[in-house]
Amino acid sequence: MTPKNHNRKQGTIDIKNLCFSYEKDHPVLRGVNISIHNQERFGIIGPSGAGKSTLLLHLNGILYGQGTVRVGGREVNKDTAPEIRSRVGMVFQNPDDQLFNPTVEEDIAFGPLNMGLGPDEVRRRVKETLEEMRLQGYEKKTSHHLSFGERKRVALATVLAMRPEIVAFDEPFSNLDPSMVEQLLHIIKDLPATVVIVSQEIIPVAACCGRVAVLKEGQIITTGPSYEVVRDKDLLRSCSLDLSIYESVCKKIF
Repeated sequence: MTPKNHNRKQGTIDIKNLCFSYEKDHPVLRGVNISIHNQERFGIIGPSGAGKSTLLLHLNGILYGQGTVRVGGREVNKDTAPEIRSRVGMVFQNPDDQLFNPTVEEDIAFGPLNMGLGPDEVRRRVKETLEEMRLQGYEKKTSHHLSFGERKRVALATVLAMRPEIVAFDEPFSNLDPSMVEQLLHIIKDLPATVVIVSQEIIPVAACCGRVAVLKEGQIITTGPSYEVVRDKDLLRSCSLDLSIYESVCKKIF
């Protein structure tokens, strides 16, 4: 993926006092405040039902709540949504939500074509992205006939082909075997973009994100350097994110 020249604001995310409810009197997000730097790898961890995916969907205007969300200094609203969506690539937990064309290469080409790029540029991006995702030879394959891990890579490729400034992942490590997790960690570290990851998988998030926020019942409990937050056993236990069982098993193995 060819790096781009970024100004100071590009790739930044500023969320101020964000509140959101699907139903009246049942808040999902309650006054969320987060600032993410350009090119940063930022994780949002929390138990199931904490509001992580809901928060992520505010980054490109799929959902709108009370408060403000700014991407690269631009407020996300219905007027700016088309522009914002070209800058924020969303990688969903289920890759089948993003794959709907007959072949892998057509899935990857879909976004660049809809950006109005010419045929030569689209072909170049498809070729480069296939190489980045180690998907050479998959061009004519049907996406839905691939393994889950392969479909995850194709789904990410559909986003990367658009060269977004921000890539947002929803539970990227779920249902992946260890070798695929390792491969995805390397890909995330090398992305020339701001990366936001929401996940219950604390260890891989800590491995690739410099900072994390802990979300519980729609509120940010703490934000800090990944390893400092993950070492706070009492905090994680209070948020139903206890890692002690894994710690004891690892001590016995290693």
